[in-house]
Amino acid sequence: MRSKVAEFVVFFLVLSSPGLAQQNRVSQQRIPQQELEDDREPYKILHAEPLYIDLIRDLGARKGEKEWNIGLGLKDNLRYDSYEALIEYEWAPVNRLGLEVELPFTFYSPAEGAARDSVPSNQLDALQVAMQWTFLVKPEIATSMALGYLNEFQLSPFDSFGNPLFKGNAYNPFLVVAKRWGRHFHSLIYTGPIFEQDYRSGTLETSYEINTSFHYMVPGTINFIGVEFNKEIEHGDFDMTIRPQMRLDISETLLVGIVAGIPIARENERFSAFMRLIYEPIHKKD
Repeated sequence: MRSKVAEFVVFFLVLSSPGLAQQNRVSQQRIPQQELEDDREPYKILHAEPLYIDLIRDLGARKGEKEWNIGLGLKDNLRYDSYEALIEYEWAPVNRLGLEVELPFTFYSPAEGAARDSVPSNQLDALQVAMQWTFLVKPEIATSMALGYLNEFQLSPFDSFGNPLFKGNAYNPFLVVAKRWGRHFHSLIYTGPIFEQDYRSGTLETSYEINTSFHYMVPGTINFIGVEFNKEIEHGDFDMTIRPQMRLDISETLLVGIVAGIPIARENERFSAFMRLIYEPIHKKD
């Protein structure tokens, strides 16, 4: 599986590389920093958004902004390999409010020597809906803050789909704090509890996420390189996955994000890779 992960990352690096020399010129024409941070109201600060646990919408989103995401991932578990896919749509109906709908899928393949019935069933994991409100934008210190809420209506696996349709629910309020250091260095914290309810057993499990990220944005472009630290605390157990990543501006409306996953002290998960295609139509000024 490690070779599969490596091939996955190399494939998308090669796929995106022919346009690298051109894309910097495109980025300078399309989104210079002064255009994102002009005098229009409401004021919006440019922040680097993490690629794996991404935001609901840009911090300080302006009315009419919208974005489509398609994600593909591979994950190496001890007993099986999992293949992730997601379709996501996010938009801003009013200034500084972002909304999102996401459909995440997971498909499983047994590891060599493992029985097929020993792995989970393929499934549409959930219907996810979320909102995010940017309540603070401070240009003097290049800082934005937002509150949000994500709800997962968890679905039954395909082999028992509809029986029942919804097997549980997850409630995730969160806080986002982002700061740009100078012109090119970015940091962000995305944190909050997750309350996961199982309808059949009636149990309610609680965990806590602390996701931090640090990025360097290439001058004159919106390309960046960085790292994301996804941390989770559940039942007193601490897990963390380090995710080195890069984002490339492919065309006027298309970006690609490439992420590798390196788990720390995870009992059941090993290396992973993830790719996100981001389509953002040009937002017309009012």
